[in-house]
Amino acid sequence: MSTQSTRPKVLLSGPLQYAGKELREQVGGIADVVELTSKSREEFKKDLPTKYANLAVIYHLHDPEDTLGHLDDEFFSMLPESCKYICHFGAGYDDVDVIAAHKHGVSVTHTPGAVDDATATTAIFLILSSMRRFWAAEQSCRAGNWKKGLPLARDPEGKTLGIVGMGGIGKVVARRMREWGMKVVYYNRRELNPKPDFECEYKSSLEELLKVADVVSLHMPLNAQTAGSFSTAQFAAMKDNSVLINTARGGVIDEPALIETLKRGDKLWAVGLDVFPNEPEINPELMKFDNVTLLPHMGTETTDSRHKMGMVVIGNILNALKGEPLTNQVPEQKKLISEGK
Repeated sequence: MSTQSTRPKVLLSGPLQYAGKELREQVGGIADVVELTSKSREEFKKDLPTKYANLAVIYHLHDPEDTLGHLDDEFFSMLPESCKYICHFGAGYDDVDVIAAHKHGVSVTHTPGAVDDATATTAIFLILSSMRRFWAAEQSCRAGNWKKGLPLARDPEGKTLGIVGMGGIGKVVARRMREWGMKVVYYNRRELNPKPDFECEYKSSLEELLKVADVVSLHMPLNAQTAGSFSTAQFAAMKDNSVLINTARGGVIDEPALIETLKRGDKLWAVGLDVFPNEPEINPELMKFDNVTLLPHMGTETTDSRHKMGMVVIGNILNALKGEPLTNQVPEQKKLISEGK
């Protein structure tokens, strides 16, 4: 007669594609790594005492068809006392209610740093495509029209790049674009201390940044404070014929306000978008503008980046299982802990 393992379990919430060998080798020595086989959240709840007994950590792999759905208060209320960690695969974690998790004593980690280079490369491509109108040029070339009807574009050299959210990704974009001869200004809630290791100027308000930036690149997280925060007032404050780039989350931009601004044609020379509010759906109105470059959320779509992300998750899982300090706990929870909440 077989006996059920008493080792802690690490549950994979979706298909594991990256750093799987390392996960089995490094985590498998101290825990059982199991796959989610429940077909619904209700079934998952029923399976918790049996299939997922001794559940300690959930390796959260976001998928639009994810059985568990958005990890909300209801989800955390059903978890057993043994499960105290969600280790999320990704830098952005808007599909996890981290405040609800904290309320239920569950710590959430993510993978900052691992995505910086790949997402920054995507932002830089969008900057160059937008300024040089490369997307429209490629379409013209494929249609056999060569350069017929293409307007002259603009160079990045000598222009001012405004970084909204000077975190890891923003720093990489800024550092690289300075080498292209761009001046860098940035806005955060607070000025960075220590200062970045490259020349840049801090703006104490978003409006001050928008007044001077030729290119505005968004790198803030999506949360209750930032959702739809780049809206009519922000577009009005931008320089005429400026460029807007978004590789953060689609929800930080008020999309109807963006479309209305594009229709007016006075503020935006071009727009580059890698993210959208209702992915994988893209508002068909955006398709009508030949000065908009669209990518299907390609920020970390490289094997190198995904492997780095997987290795960070493994480190977070090992810390959790060993009871060691979490190096990548999400900022909202760290703030609550520092406030004694």
